[in-house]
Amino acid sequence: MRVVLAEDLFLLRDGLVRLLQAYGFEIAAAVESGPELTRALAELDPDVAVVDVRLPPTHTDEGLQCALAARRARPGLPVLVLSQHVEQLYARELLADGTGGVGYLLKDRVFDAAQFTDAVRQVAAGGTAMDPQVIQQLLSRRAADAGPLSRLTPREREVLELMAQGRTNAAIAGRLVVTERAVAKHTANIFAKLGLEVSDDDNRRVLAVLAFLDHDH
Repeated sequence: MRVVLAEDLFLLRDGLVRLLQAYGFEIAAAVESGPELTRALAELDPDVAVVDVRLPPTHTDEGLQCALAARRARPGLPVLVLSQHVEQLYARELLADGTGGVGYLLKDRVFDAAQFTDAVRQVAAGGTAMDPQVIQQLLSRRAADAGPLSRLTPREREVLELMAQGRTNAAIAGRLVVTERAVAKHTANIFAKLGLEVSDDDNRRVLAVLAFLDHDH
């Protein structure tokens, strides 16, 4: 799996390169600025981009904007964004095109090698991998919102929250201490309440997560 990595801090960039290589990823490019990232994404056609939100020259949201532009040029390009803090606006921008293959993690998660590399693979496969803190903030912000999400039971919201983190049914069952059959029943109810027609379950999981997180729903 070929990765383009963008991180301006040398020590963290070098550490991420070594970590990803140790887990079997091929580093197509490791860059430190927005312009370099734009060129790498256009020329190298990676399987996934791992991008720091803030890159030179602006040190604002250069990395995110470069990644979003690359996704417009190549719809569905998997992008995992890393951020120092929870920025709800960045999470919503990343989700705005309504497709999967996106992730938003706090940099603290990088120190859990298995969790981080699992998130990279999840995003590369077209899924979502959202940081639990991002989800919690979005959830609390829209707790009183009307619409399909308001019809979910507390347990169904728990299941959907864990789905947003990229967890499988088996992992959700383990976390909630219930059977996989119970999780499957909850997910079926979630799909029905969100009006998601029968299709590939992986696709419906992505759509459910997007409905949960996207500010337009």
